[in-house]
Amino acid sequence: MFIQTESTPNPATMKFLPGQTVMGEGTADFTDADAAKASPLADRLFALGNVEGVFFGSDFITVTKADDVDWMHIRPAVLGAIMDHFTTGAPLMADGAETSSGHAASEGNDSELVTQIKDILDTRVRPAVAQDGGDIVFHGFEEGVVYLNMIGACAGCPASTATLKNGVENLLKHFVPEVQEVRAV
Repeated sequence: MFIQTESTPNPATMKFLPGQTVMGEGTADFTDADAAKASPLADRLFALGNVEGVFFGSDFITVTKADDVDWMHIRPAVLGAIMDHFTTGAPLMADGAETSSGHAASEGNDSELVTQIKDILDTRVRPAVAQDGGDIVFHGFEEGVVYLNMIGACAGCPASTATLKNGVENLLKHFVPEVQEVRAV
């Protein structure tokens, strides 16, 4: 098995591409060792130490390391853990573990505007953010303000504010004139 690696705009996070499907549907984000118990692979990665986050996308895994460790020291162990997981055929998620559909749950039916915003996020924004090893989650739309959350490699990335303000906000304003602002959750 050959696993490719890619750097991300977030220097603390690296993207690992195992050459096969990771998540059939949705995504999974683990921000601590307790949350990682829902996934044998995430649990194995946190057990390495110096791992502060794990994110699963459709065909990639992003790992966020502690600030005080260099990728040169932790990368081989991460590669080994991912390879061991996929070669043993262990399940990615524990039985009953939940994954994200990409947007926070909302009560009731979405308005036409919210549906349009989610469609733009799904077709134009999420694929670009996934290339950087992350995802963007819609949390709501109130009084002209769209509330979004960046996860995976994009969480805590120095470029995430610029991505939201200069990229996503401008795109949404262009296609949905009712959008006045985008704010991070």
